[in-house]
Amino acid sequence: MAAARGSAASLEALVVRRVAGEPLEQVLGWADFAGHRILLEPGVFVPRRRTEALAKETVRLTREAARPDHVPVVVDLCCGSGAIGVVVAAAMPCELVAADIDPAAVRAASRNLGRYGARVVQGDLYGALPGDLRGRIDVLAANAPYVPTDEISMMPAEARDHESRIALDGGTDGLDMHRRIAASARSWLAPGGRLLIETSVSQAPATAAFMADSGLEPRVLRDDDVDGTVVIGTG
Repeated sequence: MAAARGSAASLEALVVRRVAGEPLEQVLGWADFAGHRILLEPGVFVPRRRTEALAKETVRLTREAARPDHVPVVVDLCCGSGAIGVVVAAAMPCELVAADIDPAAVRAASRNLGRYGARVVQGDLYGALPGDLRGRIDVLAANAPYVPTDEISMMPAEARDHESRIALDGGTDGLDMHRRIAASARSWLAPGGRLLIETSVSQAPATAAFMADSGLEPRVLRDDDVDGTVVIGTG
């Protein structure tokens, strides 16, 4: 009703869209994430509550990287609407870059992160990042797609039919993006920098192994309150 702004016709149109199966967040045009209103675009991945675990740990590690003479460098990779970046930038000063391959996601992230002076770029993983970040990133957070291709058909219709396939499909075992992100992370991280990847409980050992194979020291963080699992690799 608030989104309809008192108009009966507008309210009816919104209800019709929701009844047809469109995600409530896309109907309203925003999602509530960790206490922040995240603006969305049609088809853009809706931030999940479980990802608050990733955002919370990203903030903690960013604080840890801060020094009187150093502003932490943070990257929100596969940023979607930029929800993780918003939580971090709202918490403390940082040099923030957000990247996604989906043009609609980049538009949404630009709307959400513009007030924080973040750079929002479009492209495929590290290929999107400005070269001046190489070897300088203190905290690199990635909520990359990790649903196995054959399991997308079993997802709720809100996701399956209304979110970009590229934001959901993680390949045959769901881990294609995790392999690629881990493989190149060390060349982008600063000494002692951290890579964080959201994953599932069952996939966490494999994600951790990818990081170990790439020279990172992995650990698994589990947050039962939001059903979130994050693998953290330290360079």
